[in-house]
Amino acid sequence: MRRHWLGYTLRVSLCALAATSALAAEAGKISDGVVKVGILNDLSGIYSDFTGKGSAAAAQIAIDEMGGKVLGAPVELVAADHQNKPDIAANLAREWFDQGKVDMIADFPTSSTALAVMEIAKQKSRVTMLSAGVAMAAINEKCSPLNAQWMVNTYALAAGTAKALLATGRKSWYFVTADYTFGHSLEKDASAVVEAEGGKVLGVSRHPFPGGDFSSFMLKAQSSGAQVIALANAGSDTINAIKQAAEYGIGRSDKQVIAPLLTYITDVKSLGLAKAQDMYLTEAFYWDYDERSRAFSEKYFAKMKRMPSASQAAVYSATLNYLKAIEKAGTDEAGAVMSTLRGMTIDDAVIRNGHLRADGALVHDMLLLQVKKPSESKRDWDFYNVRSVLKGEDVFPKPSDACPLNAKG
Repeated sequence: MRRHWLGYTLRVSLCALAATSALAAEAGKISDGVVKVGILNDLSGIYSDFTGKGSAAAAQIAIDEMGGKVLGAPVELVAADHQNKPDIAANLAREWFDQGKVDMIADFPTSSTALAVMEIAKQKSRVTMLSAGVAMAAINEKCSPLNAQWMVNTYALAAGTAKALLATGRKSWYFVTADYTFGHSLEKDASAVVEAEGGKVLGVSRHPFPGGDFSSFMLKAQSSGAQVIALANAGSDTINAIKQAAEYGIGRSDKQVIAPLLTYITDVKSLGLAKAQDMYLTEAFYWDYDERSRAFSEKYFAKMKRMPSASQAAVYSATLNYLKAIEKAGTDEAGAVMSTLRGMTIDDAVIRNGHLRADGALVHDMLLLQVKKPSESKRDWDFYNVRSVLKGEDVFPKPSDACPLNAKG
């Protein structure tokens, strides 16, 4: 009996040793024995509401869903505030890559920070996933084989909203634009859609970033007589512009509407339905769209006591699919992971019918939403009517010759 027990013990020990060796072998495929994900965004400023701590919480949900490990190696999360300044973002990225051994950085609510870190990541052979950075330069002249613009870009945002309003006969437009890379890109792409669809841009007012007093810009837009006052800004700039417009009665009639080109659910929450009602907007994610989106959002709500913005949801999707790509590739080597991602169909609680192009654009379905009237809302965060699903091929821009990765072989 004792001999039998010893034999059993030996077999169990050998099996445990084999399992441990297998895990060690798997972990050996991971550089430094750990996968580190970095979230770099605005923790205290104008964009902290729709990115900030909520983005880190979303990334952690993805890590937890993977069991906290990939290929037997632990997954760690770090986060920092880039204060919307490209020099601070660049310095943090260098420190993370060189000393912290971070493998991938996501988020970047300002395009200038995204473009700065993309270049460093390419030099260091690390991955960037722009879940909030939306400038077209990231997939055009500044494209990188190690970068993914994971949620949207300015053209996709502009195309959905602009086409919907143009279809209602609203042909004349005036832009109130944040005076930096992101605002210029959003204005340019929306203007191109407007003009291509037979509309006309009557004028532009560019405001400092971040802005404070929008009254003069909104009054000038009103006096232009444009049927659409398009806001090419984001965050508290958008919120303040809409609030101040409401004080002057701007955009409260059928003759003239306000169209924010980048609006998050957190912005609508801050505005309240009374001020935001009936606005059209294009989003990549809405928490109450279907069962899968609700399941993820309830996990998020349990952590943050609020529903996720589309940008925060994008961090979840980017982190989850990055880890899945490592698992599928059998390594965390940046080039192999990105190649694997480009061969995957992206379909999760956030992204539907997605595929990653050579230039880094993640093309996927989008949602055309209209803000509900207060009387239509059944609960807190019940803010939108889904008017249509916009196919990715219809709203995302075609690959540009400006990106050398799109060159025909």
